[in-house]
Amino acid sequence: MSMSAFFRMGTCCTQVRPLRPPPLSLAPFRSLSSLPRYTPLVCAAALPSRKPIATQSRLLSLSSLFRRPTALPGPAVVANISKLEAEADAHPIDVEKQVALFEALVATKVKPALDTVVARWERLCEFDPAHPLIRSDSAFKLYLTALRGLGQDSSINAAVRRRDTLLAASSTAASQVDGEVAQEVASSVQNNSATASATQVSASATSDSAPSTSSQPLTSSQLAAQEVLAGKVPAARPTHTDISALRNALGSGAGVAGNPIVVTLAEPKGAAFIRLARYFISAGLIAFFVLVVLSLWVENSGLLKAGPRQAEFEPIQAKTYKFSDVHGVDEAKAELQEVVEFLKDPSSFATLGGKLPKGVLLTGPPGTGKTMLARAVAGEAGVPFLFASGSEFDEMFVGVGAKRVRELFATARKKQPAIIFIDELDAIGGKRSNRDQHYMKQTLNQLLVEMDGFLQNEGIIVIAATNFPDALDPALVRPGRFDKHVAVPLPDVRGRVQILQHHMKNVTTAPEVDTMVLARGTVGFSGADLQNLVNQAAVKAARDGAKAVDLTHFEWARDRIIMGAERRTTFISEEVKKMTAYHEGGHALVALYTEGAMPLHKVTCVPRGHALGITSQLPKDDRYSVSLKEYLAEIDVCMGGRVAEELVYGPENVTSGASSDLQQATRTARAMVKNWGYSHKIGPVYLSDREDTISPKKKDEIEDEVRSLLIAGESRVTALLKSKADELHRLANALVEHETLDAEEVQKVIRGEPIRNIDEVIKEDLSRLKEEP
Repeated sequence: MSMSAFFRMGTCCTQVRPLRPPPLSLAPFRSLSSLPRYTPLVCAAALPSRKPIATQSRLLSLSSLFRRPTALPGPAVVANISKLEAEADAHPIDVEKQVALFEALVATKVKPALDTVVARWERLCEFDPAHPLIRSDSAFKLYLTALRGLGQDSSINAAVRRRDTLLAASSTAASQVDGEVAQEVASSVQNNSATASATQVSASATSDSAPSTSSQPLTSSQLAAQEVLAGKVPAARPTHTDISALRNALGSGAGVAGNPIVVTLAEPKGAAFIRLARYFISAGLIAFFVLVVLSLWVENSGLLKAGPRQAEFEPIQAKTYKFSDVHGVDEAKAELQEVVEFLKDPSSFATLGGKLPKGVLLTGPPGTGKTMLARAVAGEAGVPFLFASGSEFDEMFVGVGAKRVRELFATARKKQPAIIFIDELDAIGGKRSNRDQHYMKQTLNQLLVEMDGFLQNEGIIVIAATNFPDALDPALVRPGRFDKHVAVPLPDVRGRVQILQHHMKNVTTAPEVDTMVLARGTVGFSGADLQNLVNQAAVKAARDGAKAVDLTHFEWARDRIIMGAERRTTFISEEVKKMTAYHEGGHALVALYTEGAMPLHKVTCVPRGHALGITSQLPKDDRYSVSLKEYLAEIDVCMGGRVAEELVYGPENVTSGASSDLQQATRTARAMVKNWGYSHKIGPVYLSDREDTISPKKKDEIEDEVRSLLIAGESRVTALLKSKADELHRLANALVEHETLDAEEVQKVIRGEPIRNIDEVIKEDLSRLKEEP
């Protein structure tokens, strides 16, 4: 086996001596801390003429698992040692390269490196005693230094005798190179080593740490041992041999503009990947922080908000509204009049010690004019009007809502007297609970602090509007913050007349249009609904080419708002149309003949919205309370369509078109039992809609009562429609022919009186259109 093969072996073949632990190999040298503890093996192929040598192996102990690791060399040192080892393995006869490797390993002062020096030297002594490295005093000093670093000072004298023996043997047998002579030399070396060991035992009695002195001159090995034992560690040569080359190049005149020095950087494997990963990680962190700062700036500046944006929380420069522009809410205007007087002269209310409210809360359904009232208060008082919506405060960043509340009130203090109007207050003023996160309550807490911190002489009034007053936090609506609550209900018949007249000022209407008639037919309409009614009627008249808006256009607009747009292009077969006519006819007959039912307005079998047909009912006057008889009549009307289908087509042919009717009837019956006390079995109690407050037994009783009400209503409707079967057939046939009938036409049909034929109606409409330009 060649020397290069010995230097490249992963597990060395060595004889284990009782004086030292087994040597370690450094091939491949990955990391000094990760070198495995190899179990020495017997290499029979390397010693063919010798008997196998008994070896000892170090077993794994618990102390080796918990031993604290020693200080490890850096990656640059490990890379340099790997390079030197590769050069030494490639040139096994080059003494300089072997000595350079020994110097680098000894300089690390770690146990795996020192073991490697010892293993390499002893392999040479064992298998290649004529190697020129053995004659190198520098290499021998480094070997002794490694022994001392491993705590094996007692083995130094034996190493000295062994080297002297090998040097003597190599000088006498320099001419013998064949295998047999080499084996004899090896055996003699072993014998001499044994003799030297015996001599060492006898000499150790007189001296433990230094070789015995005699009159004979000291050999080079003994001198080296004395220096090592005296603490003179051989100076390590510079590991970077390129420094001398650089010095020589600079001395020869290189390194100038015309004669540059070429420098090649050798990086370890994986350095480029580590550098690239470090670059991407640092770039990602920098980009993240830049984006966070940029998003905060964009959020506060509002650059991404759609539409032109004025300065935040600045008074709105728009049309000035007065109380004369607000109709149908006379009581609310009267309550807000004192706020106007306070804003005009705040000091006049303090003469007698009275204090005006700091805040006014407007409550009511959507579209009743709450925002218009707040603008009218600002217009009457002539003060700045600062508008803010509840959804504008809270956005994606924590603390933005509280900051905007502070800015809003700071702006109002600068422009006092002023009005702050917060629309949809429930968006930020909802009830708090212990389960809410802290950041969810910051905006509300800041609003509470700002309103409570007002001075009484400050000319600032906070007006807020909400559709859900019950959802507001009690701390917000207590006296001292929102002292006055003003209800803005749906307009009554007088208010609807005023609103219609106000919106019809700029609309050309026919002389026969009576606002009182329109007001009585629009029960439950809000101010926004009435404005939409007038607008749609005007658009319809303009599309038809009429010179003025007449009652038919207002009727069309009202039906469109209540029942939805007609879908005349939808294909409906005659069979489905006939069944829809019987269904709607059942509703209409029950509405006509049931005491307490809401008056019938119109019935149609033309699809409107999502329904195939609609029966419309309108009250004669405003309804403020509903009796038990009226609720039972409402359930009966809902059951009329399903019962009519069952009587005409049989129980097996009843369709699913009555699902919305059943839903409405069930909702009414459940409210009668749980909320209105109309059940004798449940009693006059109010049961919350929350399921966890009702026991399972009580739930079963409620369901039984609801079912009883619905079955009783179905029985009454069945008896009624059976007695009116002829009228039901006449009404269904008329609906198939005319598609839409009002209450007066329905009365004529069920009495058997003729109504105008549909052909006559169509001819009349066509002739009217021809006469109009």
